[in-house]
Amino acid sequence: MAGTRVEAVSSAAPPAPDAADQAVRPANRLSLRHWPARLPAALARRRVDLAVALSFVVLAGWLTQGLWPDPGARVLSLNPEDQALYEWFLAVDARALLGDFDLLTDRLNAPDGVNMMTNTTVIALGMLLAPVTLLLGAPVTFALLAAANLAGTATAWYLLYTRTLRARPAAAAVGAALCGFGPGMVSQANSHLHMTAQWLVPVIVWLVVRLLRAADPGPATNPAATGPAAADPADRDAAATVVAGPDRRRVVTSALGLAAAVSVQVFIGEEVLFLTALTLLVMTVTYAVRDRDLARRALSGFAGGMMLASGTALLVLGWPLWFQFAGPQGVADGMFSPHYFSTDLRSWWAVSPLSLLGTDSSARLTTGPAEYNTFLGWPLLLVAAACALWLGRRPLVVACVVATLVMGSLSLGPRVVLDGDRSALPGPYALLAGLPVVDGALPMRFALPALPLIGTVLVLAVDRALRGGGRARAWVPVAVGAALLPLFPLPLPTAARPAVPEFITAGHWRQCVAPGGVLVPVPLATPREPWPMRWATAADAEFGMPEGFFIGPYGRNGTAAMGTARRPTAVLLDQVWKRGLQPVVEEEQRRQAARDADFWGASCVVLAVDTRHVDGLRGTLEQLYGPSTRIADAWIWRV
Repeated sequence: MAGTRVEAVSSAAPPAPDAADQAVRPANRLSLRHWPARLPAALARRRVDLAVALSFVVLAGWLTQGLWPDPGARVLSLNPEDQALYEWFLAVDARALLGDFDLLTDRLNAPDGVNMMTNTTVIALGMLLAPVTLLLGAPVTFALLAAANLAGTATAWYLLYTRTLRARPAAAAVGAALCGFGPGMVSQANSHLHMTAQWLVPVIVWLVVRLLRAADPGPATNPAATGPAAADPADRDAAATVVAGPDRRRVVTSALGLAAAVSVQVFIGEEVLFLTALTLLVMTVTYAVRDRDLARRALSGFAGGMMLASGTALLVLGWPLWFQFAGPQGVADGMFSPHYFSTDLRSWWAVSPLSLLGTDSSARLTTGPAEYNTFLGWPLLLVAAACALWLGRRPLVVACVVATLVMGSLSLGPRVVLDGDRSALPGPYALLAGLPVVDGALPMRFALPALPLIGTVLVLAVDRALRGGGRARAWVPVAVGAALLPLFPLPLPTAARPAVPEFITAGHWRQCVAPGGVLVPVPLATPREPWPMRWATAADAEFGMPEGFFIGPYGRNGTAAMGTARRPTAVLLDQVWKRGLQPVVEEEQRRQAARDADFWGASCVVLAVDTRHVDGLRGTLEQLYGPSTRIADAWIWRV
């Protein structure tokens, strides 16, 4: 038994290895040299797993087909602003490969910079794919991640279900497909890379389960008391020296692995980690209440392992987390209103417009096309409830049901909303509102864990039906399939994107700003209009820009805000760009323009020839900064 310790020590010398042992060792060494010959056999044994993973890859590629074959010329039309932001993040992350990266980057919001930990910058993914970004461009990396996150998440859940739950591949594939391609995941795939990168979540769950199993010695047994030797007092005394205890080695390795996985996830998406931790906490408490014997046996070992994991993770993450909340340009609060970003109760039984049987009319039940986090449809809710009842009071099923209800209720926000009407009925989230860290998460995203929780219940039900017989073998898979059919995802809508000026793509920008310097695009980037940030992205973030789209401490009393206070010159140019009316510039405005350029640390101001109202903008800029110089498809002013 794993985790047993034998106290009796034999005085006999260890036996010498026999000829058979000595003959096996050279054979094993020879076999390592011939592993390429064994590879086809190994692949054949895993052909089902490979087929499932390949099907997920194909589905993910089909969903993101609008970005291919030229990601640089296409954009996700439902959320292009966030795509521009994440492509800029990826370009900055990739600079780590060149030794030019800091958690406070000066490539945006010059001169103050942007805190990379405060923003959802997917640092780990950006660094991992840095060679792709530097070689092929950030739009290609974005498109790869948009598809890979979906397929990778589904594959990771499939492996967890088949390896940890020992579910049959067909059952595991059904649940994993919901985890990776459910309505919430497909909706978040509209540019929210930090939310769809959930392929480490099953790893974290597996490590927690492994830690629990290592900490649980199992019911104490005395082998001598149950066998023929029970009649012999001497044998009973010898058997009493067998003491059950945790498998300490596995506890330590599980804890260290958990610390590593958590640390990496922080640099991918902290919100996903927060939701995972909260869900696992609810499940752990439920499991402990449901199986008190297990809780008593595993308490000390599991608690010790979790303390080791937490302590190790804090050693790694202590400084980055301090930098995020208290470092330069850091913020310690959230900027999104929980009253606005809360789930409409009716959306739970609606079907997403991005699903096969969804309708556009249901879009009014949420804040936007990137937040269809519920939208599971009444067929799936009914079938999942029926499966949970059919499976009985198994601790895992009870834990999944309770966690689904808790997380789903928290997603309703401070006040329950039904069909667009905000009621006076408080939601459970009101108990958490204002707590540190919690207010940084959108309440409606608390519903995202429902996908793997319901998926786990479906896996257990389908697996039980396939292993059993009678009517259940047929009706359970059919019912589950029928409930999932309306949710089958549709390809993400895309559109053509404007080309980046040749002045940038051909490297002409180096004639007016040195690498690391500040280039001022006209108009300047804003959270609502971040398009000039694509210039920096196309140049691999080699130059900086003022203002832009980011989260920083520019709210009241240093609280979180989107973007920064705009300089007078930026406001003037933005008005000309939007209205097309060229103002008469006075001397004070020229002096202000000089002060703004000095504040930004700007080397030059650039206006692309195909910019809207270009004549009015050029005339205004010449009044502010003097005559322009034409380089390729842009006018520049050295300031």
